[in-house]
This record gives sequence, structure tokens and C-alpha cells, in this order.
Amino acid sequence: MLTLRPHKSLTPPGFVWFIGLTAGLMALPLIAVLGRSVLWGVLPFVLIAIAAIWWGLKRSWSDMELHEELVIWDGWMRLAHNAPRKPPQFWEANPYWVRVRRIPEGGKVPDYVTMKAEGREVEIGAFLAPSERRDLHALLEREIFPNR
Repeated sequence: MLTLRPHKSLTPPGFVWFIGLTAGLMALPLIAVLGRSVLWGVLPFVLIAIAAIWWGLKRSWSDMELHEELVIWDGWMRLAHNAPRKPPQFWEANPYWVRVRRIPEGGKVPDYVTMKAEGREVEIGAFLAPSERRDLHALLEREIFPNR
């Protein structure tokens, strides 16, 4: 089984540090208006900005739950594309008839990798970096479909 996931550069401790530093830096200008009625006019906007950053990062993080699974067994293979908030998509084929293709330029992304069989072509690893897609193509050609 081959599982592909996008890279997550923000770790949970990094998230805490980022939100904490952002809140601290946004609170610095509020020191100048402590004890004045202006504070109550500005404070809601600072809190809304921090909440929006929090929500945006959490949403981005949940979007990175995207993954693809390629499973191969005797005479059959299945590619499952699992995206957050969407139903999974499946593609099945006989591995003998599968052709792997890498499109260096002109595809949806550089080094676009597809698999084609039974009249249907599907992408694999489109969320990976170009170098990772080249490695994926080499892995598929070398390990999964070695006799071609």
C-alpha cells in the first residue's frame, strides 16, 4: 500500500507559538490606550483579527487531511482519493494494463503524474512538490510496474 499526503509545515507547537506571538504583537499598540475609552473601540477588532487568523489556520490545517492510497493485490489495484468535506473517489484497474505517465510541462502542475487503464486516466500526487512527483513516477515505474 502506498499512501501520499501533502507536507504540513506548521506543527501543533508551531501553531501555538504563532497564535501567541501574533496576539502579543497585536496587543502591543493597545498598551498606549489602556485606561481610556478608545480601548473598548479598538479591542473588538483586535480580537476579531486574532480569531480570523486562528480560524484560517485551522481550516488550512484540516484541508491538509487530503491523502491518496494506492493498494495493489493479485490482479487488481485501487486508487482512493480522500479529500476533506468531500466523498472519497475511487479508481480501480488491472495493474497489467496500467500505464504511468509523467507530463513534465503542460499538465495541471509541473511533472504531472497520471495512470491510465480501461479508457480512464487519473492523476496521482498532484498536491506533491515537483521533485516528489518525479520520485513518485520513478517509484511507480520501478517498483510497482517493473516489467514495462
